[in-house]
Amino acid sequence: MPKKKTKAPSIPLILKKIRPAWIEHVGQDLARGMEVRAGFEEQLGRFFDLLEQSVATGDPAWMDSILLDWAKSSTETNLEEGLYHVSFLINRMIALTIQVANETLTKQQALDLLAAIIPIYTYGLGVVARYEMETRVTHISAEMEKAQKQMERVDRSKSAFISVAAHELKTPLTLIEGYSSMMDDLTDKQADGQLKSLLAGMTVGIDRLRVIVDDMIDVSMIDNDLLRLNFQPAQLGTLLEVLRKEFEPVVRSRNLTLSLASFEGSRQWVYLDSIRMTQALRNVISNAIKFTPDNGTIAIDGRMLPGFVEVTVTDTGIGISPENQNSIFEKFGQLGSVGRHSSGKTKFKGGGPGLGLPIARGILEAHGGAIWVESPGYDEKACPGSTFHILAPARAEAPDPTMAKLFDKLGKKDQETNPTAE
Repeated sequence: MPKKKTKAPSIPLILKKIRPAWIEHVGQDLARGMEVRAGFEEQLGRFFDLLEQSVATGDPAWMDSILLDWAKSSTETNLEEGLYHVSFLINRMIALTIQVANETLTKQQALDLLAAIIPIYTYGLGVVARYEMETRVTHISAEMEKAQKQMERVDRSKSAFISVAAHELKTPLTLIEGYSSMMDDLTDKQADGQLKSLLAGMTVGIDRLRVIVDDMIDVSMIDNDLLRLNFQPAQLGTLLEVLRKEFEPVVRSRNLTLSLASFEGSRQWVYLDSIRMTQALRNVISNAIKFTPDNGTIAIDGRMLPGFVEVTVTDTGIGISPENQNSIFEKFGQLGSVGRHSSGKTKFKGGGPGLGLPIARGILEAHGGAIWVESPGYDEKACPGSTFHILAPARAEAPDPTMAKLFDKLGKKDQETNPTAE
């Protein structure tokens, strides 16, 4: 008489069969120390109950509660170190479940069990990995925000230091300047050539220091949004012509060519702070002179754009590498060795505190304009040159209504005397 085939046990019965061995194996493998194992095995029991429930219902979402509890238990240290302990835990559980199934079940039972629970483990791994990644991103974002606030505090401290230092330097500098002037007056009567030469050198140093102090004050005003502009009608072409004449002695001494083109918009009356705009243009032209070798060329040109007058300053200098084309507009954005700071400001690769271009940017942005640079790169032999683009708003009305009336009168007078004016 043939033997009756025994019915294969269902998956829930197989799970109950391996439960003790599974909890023992997983507990021993993952728990650190006996004092931890008792509480951990209790958690494993809860995990296994939910695993059974998921198998019975075919819904892996039963696992969500314990998986999220475990994922939320990640410590701050784990987040900082980028450790994903629960993902590792689930992966290790899969390996241990396979091991326990092979040791305690028949081959067919093991295959049936794994076919039923591996998809649930995979689901759980996805839930945990997604939560851990979101938590990690949130943590990194919070850390970046903290770092940003710290950088802002440091920048404010630097700005405050610059402001205090500049104002504190101004008082003794004024005293030195006054005493130097009195000594110079006394030497006129005594006609002491050597002493006059020394005083002349002192005066040069005082003038250089005063420019640096004034630049520091301007940077502090820009940083703290305290730069106030006095809008008046002006022509950019006139400002540029004044600067061209101002730089003539320097250009002549270094055999440079400084050309100024008459471009569309250069004679248009626009409202701006002519003193501050001249300062910004001076800083850009001075920078071009400084980094253009002797016998080189600096060309000033421009054009009209919708709402703006663009001024370009193109040189045949050593150029600027792409990675430095933004940093030169940052405070103290020095390129090259600071050992050249003792050299003249307009000599080739001369010194300076690195405030000229940041001040120019601050002045232009305060007007509502912009500045940027284009250069193929840095090369002291080939001298690829650079082109600075300056955008000044073509403001036809002054913020002050009384100044707008003056502009109207000037415009009418200009049209009467020069009908072809732009």
